[in-house]
Amino acid sequence: MEIKQICDIFRIKGELKEYSAIKTGNINKTYKVTYEDNGKTFDYIVQDINKFVFKAPEHIMENIKGVTEHISKKYDEQESEKYVLDFLQTEDGVNFFIDDDDRFLRAYRFIPRSVTYDTFDDLGVLENAGAAFGRFQMQLADFDASSLHEIIPNFHNTASRYEALEASASKDVCGRLEEVKELYDALISNKDTATSLVKMLSDGSIPLRVTHNDTKCNNVLFDFETGEPLAVIDLDTVMPGLTAYDFGDAIRFAANTAQEDEPDLSLVGLDLEKYEAFTAGFVKQTSSAMTEQELETLYLGPIVMALELAARFLTDYLDGDKYFKCNYEKHNLVRAKCQAHLAMDMISKAEITKQIIKKYAK
Repeated sequence: MEIKQICDIFRIKGELKEYSAIKTGNINKTYKVTYEDNGKTFDYIVQDINKFVFKAPEHIMENIKGVTEHISKKYDEQESEKYVLDFLQTEDGVNFFIDDDDRFLRAYRFIPRSVTYDTFDDLGVLENAGAAFGRFQMQLADFDASSLHEIIPNFHNTASRYEALEASASKDVCGRLEEVKELYDALISNKDTATSLVKMLSDGSIPLRVTHNDTKCNNVLFDFETGEPLAVIDLDTVMPGLTAYDFGDAIRFAANTAQEDEPDLSLVGLDLEKYEAFTAGFVKQTSSAMTEQELETLYLGPIVMALELAARFLTDYLDGDKYFKCNYEKHNLVRAKCQAHLAMDMISKAEITKQIIKKYAK
């Protein structure tokens, strides 16, 4: 099915002028499409969802429909076009279409004047990214998270991730355990910290929330002239979770002083300036909706996310590098060491990060 036919299915009006593939993003095939209608041009995004990665894309679209409609009610129509992703519907009133080749397709309006950034050295931009993700959480604070489908079961269940690590170490199918014993022992010694949030959720100490689960700052649209944060995008992993997960993974990604696979550990650590910038934006937006316990334990989010990822990388290394794509020998081990080192640096700075959170929670 050609792009024009797909656009017709989603009832896009006017004349197709051009389209191009968007190369960023590693999972779905994405195209930007431009139409002209009554002398004006309008842009849209068309996507072919990767059904190998997402086994139940219908559930993704049900989740997206629920949260975007809920957020839209908090704006008037003109504001909604600026701040909320608007997924188009077919003649049958659904927000996806499955073609004859079994491709799962969807389309949404491109928000005008919007741009994404891949680097966040500008602390103002980073604060605005925090504000965008915080606003997303705040707008969904009154949404029933349990009504959403769990797109990736046990995605941030660190107890399950650690069980997998221990099982892989026990089997040691590649004979690699001895080589990584010091790293393995360090991760196991921090198991209580890594599983703390899961335990708090289980005993009801902190509530289940609607979470984005991919809070990389390049998943925020900004006004390219003013820098204002507009909308959070890439909603495929929206599902029930913890506020600390979204906060934590954003910090892990944006406030690391190095790449997540930096082999020189002397370069790896938590950048407190970037931590504060993102926290300022995020916590100012969310603190009024969070419980006291959520705020007190929010500092654990980045630590838990770094430990979780270190455990996942090390598990894959012990298993023979079957899950994560590796660019060179021992890439997974390098990644695991980097994330573990980052976690330890975060732990050493925990009192400072607690105070930063308190500063903006006021």
